[in-house]
Amino acid sequence: MLGKEKALLIDTGLGISNIKEEIDKITTLPIIVATTHVHWDHIGGHKYFDNIAVHKLEKDWLIKFTLSLTAVKNNLLKKPCDFPENFDISKYKIYSKNPTTILNDNDIVDLGNRKIKVIHTPGHSPGHLCFYDIENKYLFTGDLVYYGKLDVYYPTTDPVNFKNSIEKIRKLDINKVLPGHYKLNISTNIIDKIYDALIKLQKDDNLKQSGRIYKYADFSIHV
Repeated sequence: MLGKEKALLIDTGLGISNIKEEIDKITTLPIIVATTHVHWDHIGGHKYFDNIAVHKLEKDWLIKFTLSLTAVKNNLLKKPCDFPENFDISKYKIYSKNPTTILNDNDIVDLGNRKIKVIHTPGHSPGHLCFYDIENKYLFTGDLVYYGKLDVYYPTTDPVNFKNSIEKIRKLDINKVLPGHYKLNISTNIIDKIYDALIKLQKDDNLKQSGRIYKYADFSIHV
């Protein structure tokens, strides 16, 4: 997102190529990297930037990541991927550095004539954040909302917090939902659909980690 004084980059992907080279084609403004959550597929390109912002509950994850380098490499290679020609898996490293900015719920990031609200939405991870472009009413949802498999089954996830976070963002006036995976600019009604599914799971005493996958029209929920 571009303001008049700064630009906000939400997550940096896998880190298999230099994302900053692409950002430099878009803007020369100072870049703030806002981290939706500290999972390996969202922080790979953090190494190319100086100003890294993260929620306080995951600041230590940036220093000591929760998965081993071997596990991350295995995840990278799990499915066929069209890697850049110069990508060398043997040289791949997990980003590790103290963040420069700590974010909290309801913080405002002022980019200059464009204000972004920080929304703490735990569930997929303890410090997961969504970012709300107040003027344009765009919601950047990270791994909270998208078309695909929503994961709340591993130890650092919490299905009840996930449901509460969906309930929280339902109250926003949203023109566009911009997720961290799969299709962009998905229908805003996906939020209500996910919420209804989670409420039904809770009513049936299934909103708890079991390893089961519940499938719906546009998404599934892995708890």
